[in-house]
Amino acid sequence: MQTQAGVDWRKLFVTIVMFVVSMLFLLPFIWMLVTSFKVERDVFVYPIQWIPREWNAIQNYREVWFGDYPFYLYYWNSIKVSMLTTLISAMVSALAAYGFSKIQFAAGNWLFIIVLVTYMIPGQAILIPQFILYRNIGLFDNHLGLIMLGSFSVLGTFMLRQFFMGVHQEFIESAKIDGASHPRIFWSIALPLVKPAVATYAILRFIWTWNDYQNPLIFLRTDRLFTIPLAMQKFTSLSGEFYSLIMAAAVSAIFPLLIVFIIGQKSVIEGIALGGVKG
Repeated sequence: MQTQAGVDWRKLFVTIVMFVVSMLFLLPFIWMLVTSFKVERDVFVYPIQWIPREWNAIQNYREVWFGDYPFYLYYWNSIKVSMLTTLISAMVSALAAYGFSKIQFAAGNWLFIIVLVTYMIPGQAILIPQFILYRNIGLFDNHLGLIMLGSFSVLGTFMLRQFFMGVHQEFIESAKIDGASHPRIFWSIALPLVKPAVATYAILRFIWTWNDYQNPLIFLRTDRLFTIPLAMQKFTSLSGEFYSLIMAAAVSAIFPLLIVFIIGQKSVIEGIALGGVKG
């Protein structure tokens, strides 16, 4: 419905509704951020003080980052594990996806089906065999073992295979006629064409690894090796009565995820658009 002045009232109404809904979703995060700036006695003051009367941000964040349970160490652990896991997983998944989509070999389809079947097995069902294996080969209670756990993804292989299948076979055949090998075709032709999809998967892999609680809980024992989820759990148990400190720790934990998404949102949008292109 559009008036003579050119105002689309239906679109305006939908925009207002979406703005209100988005604010409702953002309110808990805004409260968490504001609470991290407050002194403890003002945390549960009613009505809610959206602008603190007394600011205590420096003391709260100093206690979180450099106190008895220093977050800078766990930040470094999480950044190291998440970055290396993301790089290895994205590369392995891209190589496997290219192989399954563009290299014809005997039983290739059956092998891909077998790979997909492994995704149907719940991760919790193989924790005990993984634990025994990692302990016997020396990968228990170290970051290398944690990185290896997340470096091979069936979902990543399946996801990227769909995008590699969208690369026209004429490009591959033309490169073969010019004498290019499959490694050269992968690096110079196929990978640049699906770069938004690889970037999208890398962002998702980083978020999944950063938020992973189960694997660090099972495969890490030393405090100094803990990642952010384990650090948050222990910090909460030690500081359960200080909600301003807990909120400061929570803000610190999610801040890198916001930065990664803000930087990579263009690639995510391009990846979605690439997935919608047919032919």
